[in-house]
Amino acid sequence: MELIQKYFTNFSEKQIQQFASLKDLYIDWNSKINVISRKDIDNFYERHVLHSLAIATKFKFTKGMQVMDLGCGGGFPGIPLAIMFPETNFHLIDSINKKLKVVSEIAAAIGLKNITTEQVRAADIKNKKFDVVISRAVAALKDLWHWTKPLLQKNKTPFSGVPNGLICLKGGDLTLEIFESGCKPLVWEIEKIFPHDFFTEKYLLYIPIK
Repeated sequence: MELIQKYFTNFSEKQIQQFASLKDLYIDWNSKINVISRKDIDNFYERHVLHSLAIATKFKFTKGMQVMDLGCGGGFPGIPLAIMFPETNFHLIDSINKKLKVVSEIAAAIGLKNITTEQVRAADIKNKKFDVVISRAVAALKDLWHWTKPLLQKNKTPFSGVPNGLICLKGGDLTLEIFESGCKPLVWEIEKIFPHDFFTEKYLLYIPIK
């Protein structure tokens, strides 16, 4: 938890308590439903919470925004961002229901009121639109953009730190993946945001919807 507060200092007491409660809750749920590797549990705040919050260093989610976490797994990056932005609505989707059970139970345990979940694939979502889609290591950028573009509301104002489009966390050499996507994302090296070895060759990507 100290690691999170090293980079973010404007939390309310409630947010501090919510973040502080996460590790024990995940350890407990992980013993029943495996959603995080043991190695990652040992480095929970760096590898899951701080990694998720890299998004918050570049983007601000505002009151009433609709954000979808595509392939949320055990709740990342959705849960940390929902704590960070309590007035933003987060809809976490995954194809595996037991993972969504963990998300729902942990959200309830820490009093998160701005999260909903749905067992569905992005390609099967109809009649819903979002301001932003977020994702972490789910699929190739080409596929992510194909799935999410129809779900995004068109941007009405120039980008000024409040995103409208796809934001994803990815790792490795992305040169070919970006080329094959046909997109021109903004790219940030997370290691330059959080100078830790874990974030070497990890990136934050943003594709705005026009």
